[in-house]
Amino acid sequence: MTTSHQPSAENASEHPKRASDVNRIDHVVAVLSGKGGVGKSIVSSLLAVSLRRKGHRVGILDADITGPSIPKMFLSKGIQLGGDPLGILPAVSHTGIKLMSINLLLRNESDAVIWRGPLIGRAIQQFWTDVVWGELDYLIVDLPPGTSDASLTVMQFLPLSGALLVTAPQGLAGMVVHKAAQMAEMLQVPLLGLVENMSYFVCPDNGKVYEVFGPSHAEELAQALRVPLLGRLPIKPELTLLSDTGRIEEYAAEEFAPIVAQIEASARAPRLPPFSIDLGSP
Repeated sequence: MTTSHQPSAENASEHPKRASDVNRIDHVVAVLSGKGGVGKSIVSSLLAVSLRRKGHRVGILDADITGPSIPKMFLSKGIQLGGDPLGILPAVSHTGIKLMSINLLLRNESDAVIWRGPLIGRAIQQFWTDVVWGELDYLIVDLPPGTSDASLTVMQFLPLSGALLVTAPQGLAGMVVHKAAQMAEMLQVPLLGLVENMSYFVCPDNGKVYEVFGPSHAEELAQALRVPLLGRLPIKPELTLLSDTGRIEEYAAEEFAPIVAQIEASARAPRLPPFSIDLGSP
Protein backbone atom coordinates (compact mmCIF):
# COMPACT_ATOMS: atom_id res chain seq x y z
CA MET A 1 0.00 0.00 0.00
CA THR A 2 1.14 3.51 -0.78
CA THR A 3 0.39 6.17 1.79
CA SER A 4 1.00 9.87 1.68
CA HIS A 5 2.87 9.97 4.96
CA GLN A 6 4.84 8.20 7.61
CA PRO A 7 3.04 8.72 10.94
CA SER A 8 5.17 10.57 13.47
CA ALA A 9 3.23 9.17 16.41
CA GLU A 10 1.34 5.99 17.13
CA ASN A 11 -1.85 7.90 17.80
CA ALA A 12 -1.70 10.06 14.65
CA SER A 13 -4.86 8.40 13.34
CA GLU A 14 -6.63 9.08 16.66
CA HIS A 15 -5.64 12.75 16.79
CA PRO A 16 -4.95 13.83 13.19
CA LYS A 17 -3.42 17.26 12.77
CA ARG A 18 -2.95 17.41 9.01
CA ALA A 19 -4.20 15.84 5.80
CA SER A 20 -1.35 13.35 5.61
CA ASP A 21 -2.48 11.86 8.93
CA VAL A 22 -5.76 10.68 7.40
CA ASN A 23 -4.81 10.02 3.78
CA ARG A 24 -4.54 6.38 2.78
CA ILE A 25 -3.83 6.03 -0.94
CA ASP A 26 -3.13 2.54 -2.22
CA HIS A 27 -1.94 3.20 -5.78
CA VAL A 28 -0.69 6.34 -7.51
CA VAL A 29 -0.66 6.20 -11.32
CA ALA A 30 0.86 8.97 -13.44
CA VAL A 31 -0.36 9.62 -16.98
CA LEU A 32 2.25 11.25 -19.20
CA SER A 33 3.03 12.05 -22.80
CA GLY A 34 5.90 13.48 -24.76
CA LYS A 35 3.97 16.38 -26.24
CA GLY A 36 0.71 18.24 -25.84
CA GLY A 37 -2.39 17.69 -27.91
CA VAL A 38 -2.50 13.90 -27.71
CA GLY A 39 -5.45 13.77 -25.30
CA LYS A 40 -3.56 12.86 -22.16
CA SER A 41 -6.06 14.57 -19.85
CA ILE A 42 -8.93 12.79 -21.59
CA VAL A 43 -7.17 9.47 -20.98
CA SER A 44 -6.54 10.40 -17.33
CA SER A 45 -10.19 11.31 -16.86
CA LEU A 46 -11.61 8.23 -18.58
CA LEU A 47 -9.24 5.99 -16.64
CA ALA A 48 -10.58 7.48 -13.41
CA VAL A 49 -14.19 7.16 -14.61
CA SER A 50 -13.69 3.52 -15.61
CA LEU A 51 -12.02 2.62 -12.31
CA ARG A 52 -14.83 4.33 -10.41
CA ARG A 53 -17.44 2.33 -12.30
CA LYS A 54 -15.76 -0.83 -11.05
CA GLY A 55 -16.30 0.29 -7.49
CA HIS A 56 -12.87 1.73 -6.73
CA ARG A 57 -12.34 4.88 -4.70
CA VAL A 58 -10.64 7.27 -7.10
CA GLY A 59 -9.11 10.73 -7.17
CA ILE A 60 -7.41 12.86 -9.82
CA LEU A 61 -4.51 15.19 -9.05
CA ASP A 62 -4.17 17.69 -11.90
CA ALA A 63 -0.43 18.34 -12.00
CA ASP A 64 -0.66 20.46 -15.14
CA ILE A 65 -0.44 23.72 -13.21
CA THR A 66 -0.17 26.09 -16.18
CA GLY A 67 -2.65 24.27 -18.42
CA PRO A 68 -5.21 22.55 -16.19
CA SER A 69 -8.25 20.95 -17.81
CA ILE A 70 -9.56 18.30 -15.40
CA PRO A 71 -12.23 20.44 -13.64
CA LYS A 72 -13.86 21.50 -16.91
CA MET A 73 -14.46 17.87 -17.88
CA PHE A 74 -16.07 16.89 -14.56
CA LEU A 75 -17.65 19.93 -12.94
CA SER A 76 -20.03 22.78 -13.52
CA LYS A 77 -18.67 26.29 -13.28
CA GLY A 78 -18.50 28.03 -9.93
CA ILE A 79 -17.39 25.04 -7.84
CA GLN A 80 -15.64 26.20 -4.67
CA LEU A 81 -13.27 24.05 -2.64
CA GLY A 82 -14.11 23.46 0.99
CA GLY A 83 -11.85 24.09 3.95
CA ASP A 84 -11.04 21.72 6.79
CA PRO A 85 -8.79 21.96 9.86
CA LEU A 86 -6.66 19.21 8.31
CA GLY A 87 -6.23 20.86 4.91
CA ILE A 88 -7.96 21.47 1.59
CA LEU A 89 -11.05 19.46 0.76
CA PRO A 90 -11.01 18.34 -2.89
CA ALA A 91 -13.95 18.86 -5.20
CA VAL A 92 -16.08 15.78 -5.77
CA SER A 93 -17.58 14.79 -9.12
CA HIS A 94 -21.11 13.51 -9.73
CA THR A 95 -20.01 9.89 -9.26
CA GLY A 96 -17.71 10.52 -6.30
CA ILE A 97 -14.30 11.06 -7.94
CA LYS A 98 -12.20 13.46 -5.87
CA LEU A 99 -10.53 16.26 -7.84
CA MET A 100 -7.74 18.73 -7.15
CA SER A 101 -6.55 21.30 -9.67
CA ILE A 102 -5.09 24.78 -9.61
CA ASN A 103 -8.16 25.92 -11.58
CA LEU A 104 -10.28 25.22 -8.52
CA LEU A 105 -8.27 27.84 -6.63
CA LEU A 106 -8.50 30.60 -9.24
CA ARG A 107 -11.10 33.36 -9.21
CA ASN A 108 -11.74 32.79 -12.92
CA GLU A 109 -10.97 29.52 -14.70
CA SER A 110 -9.43 31.48 -17.58
CA ASP A 111 -6.87 33.27 -15.36
CA ALA A 112 -3.30 32.54 -16.42
CA VAL A 113 -0.89 30.90 -13.98
CA ILE A 114 2.52 32.38 -14.75
CA TRP A 115 4.87 30.63 -12.35
CA ARG A 116 8.45 29.49 -12.48
CA GLY A 117 9.41 25.87 -11.97
CA PRO A 118 10.08 25.92 -8.19
CA LEU A 119 6.66 27.42 -7.44
CA ILE A 120 4.96 24.88 -9.70
CA GLY A 121 6.81 22.11 -7.89
CA ARG A 122 5.72 23.37 -4.48
CA ALA A 123 2.10 23.57 -5.61
CA ILE A 124 2.17 19.94 -6.75
CA GLN A 125 3.73 18.87 -3.46
CA GLN A 126 0.97 20.67 -1.57
CA PHE A 127 -1.69 18.96 -3.69
CA TRP A 128 -0.25 15.72 -2.34
CA THR A 129 0.42 16.66 1.29
CA ASP A 130 -2.22 19.29 2.09
CA VAL A 131 -5.31 17.94 0.33
CA VAL A 132 -7.61 15.72 2.39
CA TRP A 133 -7.84 12.83 -0.06
CA GLY A 134 -8.92 10.38 2.62
CA GLU A 135 -8.97 6.71 1.59
CA LEU A 136 -8.41 6.04 -2.12
CA ASP A 137 -7.74 2.90 -4.09
CA TYR A 138 -6.30 4.91 -6.99
CA LEU A 139 -5.01 8.44 -7.39
CA ILE A 140 -4.55 9.35 -11.05
CA VAL A 141 -1.96 12.09 -11.63
CA ASP A 142 -2.46 14.02 -14.86
CA LEU A 143 0.98 15.33 -15.81
CA PRO A 144 1.78 18.17 -18.19
CA PRO A 145 3.40 17.12 -21.47
CA GLY A 146 7.14 16.67 -21.72
CA THR A 147 9.87 16.31 -19.11
CA SER A 148 9.54 19.62 -17.29
CA ASP A 149 9.89 20.50 -13.60
CA ALA A 150 6.31 19.41 -12.90
CA SER A 151 6.90 15.89 -14.17
CA LEU A 152 10.19 15.71 -12.30
CA THR A 153 8.48 16.77 -9.07
CA VAL A 154 5.78 14.13 -9.42
CA MET A 155 8.23 11.34 -10.17
CA GLN A 156 10.59 12.28 -7.34
CA PHE A 157 8.10 13.35 -4.66
CA LEU A 158 5.08 11.09 -5.11
CA PRO A 159 5.29 7.32 -4.46
CA LEU A 160 4.19 6.28 -7.94
CA SER A 161 2.99 2.75 -8.59
CA GLY A 162 3.64 3.25 -12.29
CA ALA A 163 3.10 5.46 -15.32
CA LEU A 164 0.83 5.17 -18.33
CA LEU A 165 2.16 6.58 -21.61
CA VAL A 166 -0.15 8.35 -24.07
CA THR A 167 0.68 9.02 -27.70
CA ALA A 168 -1.04 9.74 -31.03
CA PRO A 169 -0.54 8.35 -34.54
CA GLN A 170 1.64 11.25 -35.71
CA GLY A 171 5.31 10.35 -36.00
CA LEU A 172 6.33 13.39 -33.94
CA ALA A 173 4.18 12.31 -31.00
CA GLY A 174 5.72 8.85 -31.10
CA MET A 175 9.23 10.22 -31.24
CA VAL A 176 8.73 12.55 -28.28
CA VAL A 177 7.03 9.94 -26.07
CA HIS A 178 10.39 8.14 -26.05
CA LYS A 179 11.72 11.07 -24.01
CA ALA A 180 8.95 10.77 -21.43
CA ALA A 181 9.52 7.02 -21.22
CA GLN A 182 13.24 7.52 -20.75
CA MET A 183 12.58 10.00 -17.95
CA ALA A 184 10.38 7.47 -16.17
CA GLU A 185 13.03 4.80 -16.52
CA MET A 186 15.79 7.08 -15.19
CA LEU A 187 13.65 7.90 -12.14
CA GLN A 188 12.77 4.23 -11.51
CA VAL A 189 9.07 4.57 -12.35
CA PRO A 190 7.63 1.39 -13.91
CA LEU A 191 5.88 1.82 -17.25
CA LEU A 192 2.46 0.18 -17.18
CA GLY A 193 1.75 0.40 -20.88
CA LEU A 194 1.07 2.57 -23.93
CA VAL A 195 -2.22 4.03 -25.14
CA GLU A 196 -2.59 5.51 -28.62
CA ASN A 197 -5.31 8.14 -28.65
CA MET A 198 -7.16 9.50 -31.70
CA SER A 199 -6.12 6.44 -33.67
CA TYR A 200 -9.06 6.32 -36.06
CA PHE A 201 -12.58 7.51 -36.79
CA VAL A 202 -15.49 5.20 -37.59
CA CYS A 203 -17.96 6.82 -39.98
CA PRO A 204 -21.45 6.49 -38.48
CA ASP A 205 -23.04 6.28 -41.94
CA ASN A 206 -21.13 3.37 -43.43
CA GLY A 207 -18.90 2.01 -40.67
CA LYS A 208 -15.76 2.72 -42.66
CA VAL A 209 -12.62 3.34 -40.61
CA TYR A 210 -10.55 6.42 -41.37
CA GLU A 211 -7.07 6.99 -39.94
CA VAL A 212 -7.43 10.76 -39.75
CA PHE A 213 -3.93 11.44 -38.45
CA GLY A 214 -2.18 8.83 -40.54
CA PRO A 215 -1.37 5.17 -40.02
CA SER A 216 -0.82 3.89 -36.51
CA HIS A 217 2.71 3.23 -35.26
CA ALA A 218 1.50 2.01 -31.87
CA GLU A 219 2.66 -1.59 -32.21
CA GLU A 220 6.18 -0.60 -33.24
CA LEU A 221 6.36 2.07 -30.56
CA ALA A 222 5.22 -0.28 -27.80
CA GLN A 223 7.76 -2.84 -28.95
CA ALA A 224 10.56 -0.27 -28.88
CA LEU A 225 9.52 0.84 -25.39
CA ARG A 226 9.08 -2.77 -24.29
CA VAL A 227 5.66 -2.11 -22.82
CA PRO A 228 2.25 -3.59 -23.61
CA LEU A 229 0.02 -1.73 -26.05
CA LEU A 230 -3.13 -1.33 -23.98
CA GLY A 231 -5.38 0.19 -26.59
CA ARG A 232 -5.96 2.31 -29.68
CA LEU A 233 -8.69 4.80 -28.86
CA PRO A 234 -11.04 6.16 -31.53
CA ILE A 235 -12.02 9.75 -32.27
CA LYS A 236 -15.56 10.24 -30.97
CA PRO A 237 -17.31 13.62 -31.31
CA GLU A 238 -19.67 12.82 -28.44
CA LEU A 239 -16.70 12.55 -26.08
CA THR A 240 -15.66 16.09 -27.00
CA LEU A 241 -19.17 17.37 -26.31
CA LEU A 242 -19.38 15.66 -22.92
CA SER A 243 -15.89 16.82 -21.93
CA ASP A 244 -16.63 20.43 -22.84
CA THR A 245 -19.77 20.48 -20.71
CA GLY A 246 -18.50 18.82 -17.52
CA ARG A 247 -20.24 15.52 -18.28
CA ILE A 248 -17.39 13.16 -19.13
CA GLU A 249 -18.72 10.65 -16.60
CA GLU A 250 -21.64 10.01 -18.96
CA TYR A 251 -19.32 8.62 -21.65
CA ALA A 252 -19.57 4.82 -21.99
CA ALA A 253 -15.80 4.23 -22.44
CA GLU A 254 -16.07 0.54 -23.38
CA GLU A 255 -12.69 0.77 -25.09
CA PHE A 256 -11.07 1.37 -21.69
CA ALA A 257 -11.76 -2.17 -20.43
CA PRO A 258 -8.29 -3.58 -21.32
CA ILE A 259 -6.57 -0.47 -19.96
CA VAL A 260 -8.34 -0.76 -16.61
CA ALA A 261 -7.63 -4.49 -16.51
CA GLN A 262 -3.91 -3.81 -16.90
CA ILE A 263 -3.94 -1.14 -14.19
CA GLU A 264 -5.73 -3.49 -11.80
CA ALA A 265 -3.37 -6.34 -12.62
CA SER A 266 -0.36 -4.11 -12.02
CA ALA A 267 -1.83 -3.08 -8.68
CA ARG A 268 -2.09 -6.72 -7.60
CA ALA A 269 1.39 -7.66 -8.79
CA PRO A 270 4.58 -6.97 -6.81
CA ARG A 271 6.48 -3.93 -7.98
CA LEU A 272 8.89 -4.79 -10.78
CA PRO A 273 12.01 -2.96 -11.93
CA PRO A 274 11.40 -0.40 -14.71
CA PHE A 275 11.53 -1.61 -18.28
CA SER A 276 14.76 -1.16 -20.19
CA ILE A 277 13.95 1.05 -23.15
CA ASP A 278 15.38 0.43 -26.60
CA LEU A 279 16.38 3.94 -27.65
CA GLY A 280 17.86 2.79 -30.94
CA SER A 281 20.95 4.11 -32.61
CA PRO A 282 21.91 7.74 -32.04
